[in-house]
Amino acid sequence: MRPLNVGLTGGIASGKSEVARRLAAQGAVVIDADVIAREVVQPGTTGLAEVVGVFGSGVLARDGTLNRDRLGEIVFSDTALRAKLNAIVHPRVGERIRELEKTVPPGAIVVEDIPLIAESDMADFFDLVVVVDVPPRVQVERLTQKRGLTPEQAAARLAAQASREQRLAIATIVVDNSGSLAELDREVGELWAELRRRALARQD
Repeated sequence: MRPLNVGLTGGIASGKSEVARRLAAQGAVVIDADVIAREVVQPGTTGLAEVVGVFGSGVLARDGTLNRDRLGEIVFSDTALRAKLNAIVHPRVGERIRELEKTVPPGAIVVEDIPLIAESDMADFFDLVVVVDVPPRVQVERLTQKRGLTPEQAAARLAAQASREQRLAIATIVVDNSGSLAELDREVGELWAELRRRALARQD
């Protein structure tokens, strides 16, 4: 039986990874696009060679790995450069995700943790889309307080992504992560119960 294929998305600093971790602990098969995006630009890969070819060796750290913070500073303020980076990384990520999808057991609940579902018009690829939602002010607070970004850098990161309204427009289910971790635990518990219900309904 075909797995239930769930798209999980949310804006930067929404806590999407916290939701993914909790779903994995419940038994979901989680495919993390961010992890794959790092893998496809590891030293020795054609992905990293292409990135350096476009952006120069200044985006490399001393050990030859990609300096993601430096690259982020470049692309988040320039739409054209961001598109060039996406053209290198996204096809490789997509290919790897398709490979992983083939290894999923029948009837599993597969959660694909992908930040850019709304931006890439990918919602129709999934049986349902879960959006982790927080107000933009909370995103800015988390980016400045927990990740050390300036308010200007935080604003640029938010501006480079889909708006809150665009994400909510594609949501089948919304998880509110503006509260405490205990509240998030409760929300994810309810989400998992709903995903199981939908997966079982497909077997009838």
